[in-house]
Amino acid sequence: MHRQQDFSAVITAQDLRSLQEAFETLEHPSFAARLNHVVGVPVESALKLLPPKWYLRIHRVADACVRLALKGVIRQRLVKVEAGDRGHKMMAMVVGAAGGFMGGLTLLMELPMTTTLMLSSIAEIARREGEDLDSVEAQMACLEIFALGGRSPEDDAAETGYYGARLALEAPIAEAARYLSAAGTAWRGHPPALVQVVDVVARRFGVVLTEKAAAQIIPVIGALGGAFLNKLFIEHFQRIARGHFTIRRLERKYTPARIQAAYESLKNPYPKRPLDGGPAS
Repeated sequence: MHRQQDFSAVITAQDLRSLQEAFETLEHPSFAARLNHVVGVPVESALKLLPPKWYLRIHRVADACVRLALKGVIRQRLVKVEAGDRGHKMMAMVVGAAGGFMGGLTLLMELPMTTTLMLSSIAEIARREGEDLDSVEAQMACLEIFALGGRSPEDDAAETGYYGARLALEAPIAEAARYLSAAGTAWRGHPPALVQVVDVVARRFGVVLTEKAAAQIIPVIGALGGAFLNKLFIEHFQRIARGHFTIRRLERKYTPARIQAAYESLKNPYPKRPLDGGPAS
């Protein structure tokens, strides 16, 4: 008697390539590293020059931006402008250029508008990857991008990868999703479930905002202006969104456990991967 083969476990060559591309993006999400590569100036040095009071300001702005994004999620206003990745980048550059004329403090003023553009772009990417934006789960996955785009010091110390970061976000994201499924847009005040998810996401998002603020004071970047910096900023989160929603699409197709096992096998340069790249039947 022949044993029936489980073709659902066979990952196609095209999906393997998509998984590899997502892996390369999600395991190396550092915005500072990209700035260093493009500009050739170490942002880490500029971080030491930021006044201490700026860290508190940036944390407050990160918190406000995440709250703004959460409201966009709750009210299902995720795609305000269907402009494609390039169109959103152009709009972010306009916002950054306008802020660049007025000095460093405008960084804190233009970020809410940039965040709104990023959320719109993230949602558009999610929809292209097959997400149902009417579902609370998909909406919260859009919010999750703001956290996945930054690595906290705790993450670095523990060498936490993409799935580790998702695990850290899983409980607060799930709790917020349950609350929103029950309350919808009728919530009032500051429900603990939403306060917790804002705090967790803002803590990681604040890492990238701090790097962005530090870059503002580097002479080379200052000369290029806020438009260039905003372009890099939104590109960073677009890349994270494409990687994250690619993984979610593959998880829906092959099961989460199968894709996580395949993803983790890519960390070993010479693994015995449970992947054959054969065509699915």
